[in-house]
Amino acid sequence: MSKREVQASVKDERLVQKRRDQMIKGAVALFKQKGFHRTTTREIAKAAGFSIGTLYEYIRTKEDVLYLVCDSIYDHVRDRLQQVLDQEKGTLESLRVGIANYFRVMDELQAEVLVMYQEVKSLSKDALPYVLKKEFDMVAMFENLLQKCIENGELDLTQRQVELIAHDIYVQGQMWGFRRWALQKLFTLDEYIDLQTKFIMNGLGVKN
Repeated sequence: MSKREVQASVKDERLVQKRRDQMIKGAVALFKQKGFHRTTTREIAKAAGFSIGTLYEYIRTKEDVLYLVCDSIYDHVRDRLQQVLDQEKGTLESLRVGIANYFRVMDELQAEVLVMYQEVKSLSKDALPYVLKKEFDMVAMFENLLQKCIENGELDLTQRQVELIAHDIYVQGQMWGFRRWALQKLFTLDEYIDLQTKFIMNGLGVKN
């Protein structure tokens, strides 16, 4: 699945990246507030700090903006995960730390993650598979963490169990982002992390 090429009339690649970063930042705020379909390209240009004419030097359609937004958000989440997940140790403690750090990334990037899941359905059929593959790549990071624990004798799981637990960890982190408005009335982020980690570890047969 190759990356979709978004056409630009400007040839300076550094300028293209700079303008698109401005565009993405403005679009995320608008999509969160109004949704993709109710947001106009003129509003995106204004939020980015340039004219509608300048906007169309870097994209061709509003759908191009959505693709760039989703692609950028997935890359950002993945990069942050790579920074905080220690996939080498293969200990139960490194798994606990990895889960906690991931949940904190979801808290930090809540606005971006909400936009990604609200609007990804509006991507074109040729763009959607490429973007969604990035989510499977992120789940695979947790599969790697679990696999290291198995190799070190810390856990005893089948491959199917590894795959399901990796998805479970991924979704539990997202739940804080999706339901933070309600959950934070009941728990602090630290309390949520502690409880969910205990539930996950209990499911793995590990005593907390």
